[in-house]
Amino acid sequence: MEVVYFAWVRERIGLPRERVETSARTARDLVAELSAREPRYAAAFADISALRVALDQELADFDAPLAGVREVAFFPPMTGG
Repeated sequence: MEVVYFAWVRERIGLPRERVETSARTARDLVAELSAREPRYAAAFADISALRVALDQELADFDAPLAGVREVAFFPPMTGG
């Protein structure tokens, strides 16, 4: 699946996107897998309460299933204005 990073998540990881092979069942499981990779991922996902996730461009919960999902995006909450 394609994993996309925005704003400070992208800055901490150092990539705008990457292709990931995963056995994760939920977005939360994917975060755990990515965090275990390297310190830069662990830093980006240290506090998931400060993050939002979208599955195939639809805002989702971190416990949402990944079955059939082609794209996962991680980003900080957005403010209007």
